[in-house]
Amino acid sequence: MQLVLDYKEWRKFEGVIQKAKKSCQNSDINALDHFVGADKTIQMPKGATKNIKDYKLTRYACYLIAQNGDSRKKVIALAQTYFAVQTRKQEINEKEYSMLTEDEKRFCQRDLTRKGNYSLNQTAKKAGVKNFDKFHNAGYKGLYNGETADDIAKRKGLRYREDILDNMGSEELAANLFRITQTESRLKRDKVNTENKACDTHNKIGKIVRKAIKEAGRNYARRFANT
Repeated sequence: MQLVLDYKEWRKFEGVIQKAKKSCQNSDINALDHFVGADKTIQMPKGATKNIKDYKLTRYACYLIAQNGDSRKKVIALAQTYFAVQTRKQEINEKEYSMLTEDEKRFCQRDLTRKGNYSLNQTAKKAGVKNFDKFHNAGYKGLYNGETADDIAKRKGLRYREDILDNMGSEELAANLFRITQTESRLKRDKVNTENKACDTHNKIGKIVRKAIKEAGRNYARRFANT
């Protein structure tokens, strides 16, 4: 990435990395999750070796590095412009979404949760999950204060085998989508490889989302069982 962004000296490029890490920390995001030290050893003449500083970077880290680079460099100016355009596109999408009716928002969120669950299932399978009812109920229990999928269905007065996700409003679906995407991310990041650990991770993420919902307001939290 140093070469791509037209930095000839590592000393100057590492200064940009440190600024990017500071930006990450100032946003209350753990920089260690995005800037992972990966020093390496290279061979020198006469059998000597030398340690070289290096990092493994997430996509977000690469974005922060580009944003903190020297904009006088053409390649960095282009990168910063690209990210600004992409942000503007996202803002437009959010504006369009806000103009949808509740039913349209619900259909949109339901489609996203369906795709999210499919992706989560693939990741969970690689993590060692075989009992998917147990795995998904672990997430529901975390988000819904101990309720399983069956408990939620009964509370909503649904018929046998009626999908609870088909009977949620857009905000409730959005909360479940956040639970789904964050669980998948954590399973990958922590390299989870047992079913029990995967279920425990899903439950913890559900509780984290529930806590955020409670802080957003009591009326909103009531949709997620007893508070």
